[in-house]
Amino acid sequence: MTTGQPDSPPPLGATATTHGTTFAVWSPGATRVEVCLFDGPDAGLPAETRAVLTKCTQGVWAGTVPGVGPGSRYGFRADGPYDPARGQRFNPNRLLLDPYARAVAGTFDAHGPVYDRVDGWALDSAAYVPKGVVVDDSFDWGDDQAPRRSWADTVIYEAHVRGLTMRHPAVPDQQRGTYAGLARPAVVDELVRLGVTAVELLPVQQFVSEPVVLGRGLVNYWGYNTLGFFAPHGAYSSCGDTGGQVSEFKQLVKAFHAAGIEVLLDVVYNHTAEGPAGGPTLSLRGLGDAAYYRRRADGNYDDLTGCGNTLAASHPAALRLVLDSLRYWVTQMHVDGFRFDLASALARTPHGPDAHAPLLTAIGQDPVLRDVKLIAEPWDATGEGYLLGRFPPAWREWNDRYRDTVRDFWRGRSAGVRELATRLSGSSDLYADDGLRPGGSVNFVTAHDGFTLRDAVSYEHRHNQANGEDSRDGHPDNRTWNGGVEGETDDPDVVVVRQRQAANLLATLLLSNGVPMLTAGDERGRTQAGNNNAFCHDCELTWVDWTALPRWQHLTDLTADLLALRRECAALRPGRPLAWWHPDGRELVHEDWHDQQLATLGMLRSAGPADAGLLVWLHGGDRPADLVLPGHGESPGWDVLLDTSGTHRARTAEPGHVLPVPPRTLVVLRSH
Repeated sequence: MTTGQPDSPPPLGATATTHGTTFAVWSPGATRVEVCLFDGPDAGLPAETRAVLTKCTQGVWAGTVPGVGPGSRYGFRADGPYDPARGQRFNPNRLLLDPYARAVAGTFDAHGPVYDRVDGWALDSAAYVPKGVVVDDSFDWGDDQAPRRSWADTVIYEAHVRGLTMRHPAVPDQQRGTYAGLARPAVVDELVRLGVTAVELLPVQQFVSEPVVLGRGLVNYWGYNTLGFFAPHGAYSSCGDTGGQVSEFKQLVKAFHAAGIEVLLDVVYNHTAEGPAGGPTLSLRGLGDAAYYRRRADGNYDDLTGCGNTLAASHPAALRLVLDSLRYWVTQMHVDGFRFDLASALARTPHGPDAHAPLLTAIGQDPVLRDVKLIAEPWDATGEGYLLGRFPPAWREWNDRYRDTVRDFWRGRSAGVRELATRLSGSSDLYADDGLRPGGSVNFVTAHDGFTLRDAVSYEHRHNQANGEDSRDGHPDNRTWNGGVEGETDDPDVVVVRQRQAANLLATLLLSNGVPMLTAGDERGRTQAGNNNAFCHDCELTWVDWTALPRWQHLTDLTADLLALRRECAALRPGRPLAWWHPDGRELVHEDWHDQQLATLGMLRSAGPADAGLLVWLHGGDRPADLVLPGHGESPGWDVLLDTSGTHRARTAEPGHVLPVPPRTLVVLRSH
């Protein structure tokens, strides 16, 4: 073995060369660090070879091991003091995953000696934990080009790698649930046909399931429990987890880019899979606990995430880890942006949440990261962490107030149209167009977390018994209406109402200012049987059913039609003139904005002064309404493009005439 140069530490992680592999890991508090090599990709455990690393400057331990190349599995052991109150949790009996591992092999066995308990302290964890894999970074990107869609042209489709492909008939069995399956032409072509411009993938960084979830016989399906920030999740690879997952993920990105679709990653840097203080020691905890995890004044973990720990993103070591990871995914994996889970937990200083926190400032100054798409989930598990509208100008934010307002309107609980108009116009109270951030809102009516669209019009209460927590998990306030019957029904009157309500919600989303985000399968009527927290189910409950469902086919057509209209209609471009219309055929006045009984709103959008443009009527009342159309005399007439009730399909209406609509109906008209 060649030792590291004490004054010049190599890059962190495992770097393969023609002579061997150089390993480097940051662990300044350790007194001894070893790299542990396992006998190749196909070898059984616990065969292991160890090499002692040299301590270099800046807290890095490093060395080169001859003859070790791509496909080799490895981990680290760090010895040193054990004093948890001071953030020192060294134990040489714990095999630790390299935080910079670019591929990870193997699984996590929560029943093994992975915890720092007296009765298992001296037992070895190597057979029970995942290992890093030395990778070959070469890949033929060919003429790959990032689509670089403007925010104004962006339509996000939130999807799960397994969930979107496990039941797709055109995906071969061996590729279902994998990156290769997601890259199949049949899948990509369907997204193009819909009009999607960006796919936001639920976590694909290497993750494991929490011990408590495994104890219930379930798994963490969504993946919000990251173990390796650089490694694409190995279980999503059709060619195994010994390095092939890296190339397979790159091929996925290349295929999406060729179709003009951007790839965004939902990233979970706010906490790690090591969980609370009594959780497993798998990586960061055994290398530098004090540097990587936030602590309260009493020395205990500061849990801002509800997951047991919070990454100390303001500490230089943790900050570097996150930034290096983000840069790697952009420069080496060619992804186009990120959605940061519980982003407020990362925007912390000693004084609390701060839009100028070190990580946000560093991203804004970084030449690689500042120009990619950045989306914040602008809250964490604390009240003070609710930062909606407060992230830096380059960021976009998930807007839960949009979701709640739109749902309330269509269920008849809005008390007027004032807030609805604010949300439809791009939430100007949160994202005023000051030239820096027009359209800062990522609008959504559903997401992975919560009811699907079909369930949002079929259930008012969560039905999470299968999660093993007596249905106490998941949000209790869903702001939904079931049409009079809880759950699935064949009552024709209820079915018609639900079909219309789903179309109303979807159409509202696609016609609003801001960046629309669709949840995979909503356009096909996907259901989770009323489960609003299905994170722990990897089965048909959560997989998209690609079978055409006649009852919900109208949602597929509506999505494609409205996204085409959004692309082609100049009146729907950001910054175009917008006026609000009363059902009596006049513009709204001051008193109307404070009328809590008003349940109908007209949104008149035009491409310019000479263009009458597009008129969207939203009638959320539970009784029929008469809508007086704008214009008179020589004014242009109106063509009905969409009527969610089906009453006025393909009809032409004259200016000033009355358009009668049934309860809970959305109508779109274009001037001619």
